[in-house]
Amino acid sequence: MKMTEFVNAIKYENGEYEPFEEEIVSDETINLNINDTLTRNFSISPTYLKEFATGYMLGEGLINSSANIEKLEIDGNQINTHINLEDFDIRKELMVGSDCFGGWRTKIDIIDEVESDFIVESQELIKNIALLKEKAVIWQKTGGVHVAGLITPEQEEFIAIEDVSRHVAVDKVIGAAALKKLDLTNSYIVYSGRMPADMLIKIARVGIPLLASNAAPTVSGYAVAEKANITMVGFLRDNRFNVYTHPDRILF
Repeated sequence: MKMTEFVNAIKYENGEYEPFEEEIVSDETINLNINDTLTRNFSISPTYLKEFATGYMLGEGLINSSANIEKLEIDGNQINTHINLEDFDIRKELMVGSDCFGGWRTKIDIIDEVESDFIVESQELIKNIALLKEKAVIWQKTGGVHVAGLITPEQEEFIAIEDVSRHVAVDKVIGAAALKKLDLTNSYIVYSGRMPADMLIKIARVGIPLLASNAAPTVSGYAVAEKANITMVGFLRDNRFNVYTHPDRILF
């Protein structure tokens, strides 16, 4: 499936108008079925669906690793998965939706603190947000997507994926990293978009110690980052950024 399509439009500027062809992003309704008992629908970019399903289930606490996935089949817009955890029925009751906000105050108490000795230099963050922008090819063409990057400095990996949803972009890079067996406790995410509670809960569940964005935090995101021992960096752009929680992971 393609990330973009071309459509006919009319451009108006300075009193003049003309027809033209514009490239815009594709979005599809994707259905995720887990163990034939849990179904979720998402409006997302129709690419990296295996990575999305893996990252989504990790970020929601439905699996501990990609090894828990016994089956993952993609049939058009349908993703069918089967996971082998005995406590699946309990775990699905504790979910915080990837594309919604509700319930974080009751979920925060069951989020474990991230344990990681990871440290990153300030200039690396600045370098990699610039590199993320370069990798955002679809955003440069259309302005219609978010982009997330997962970096593991020791393993020299930089995974960048774009999606119409900022949450799903993060799901996809987490899933891609998990399928590559990368060490998430020695990694960090840079991405475009606000940092609310549900995003920080997702990061905490997979053990990622640092989240950096070119945008702003929210109070709920700050509360989760503080409790879960996650370093939260905002307004990362040009040659500056703000650190809101656990600054000891950054070498200034």
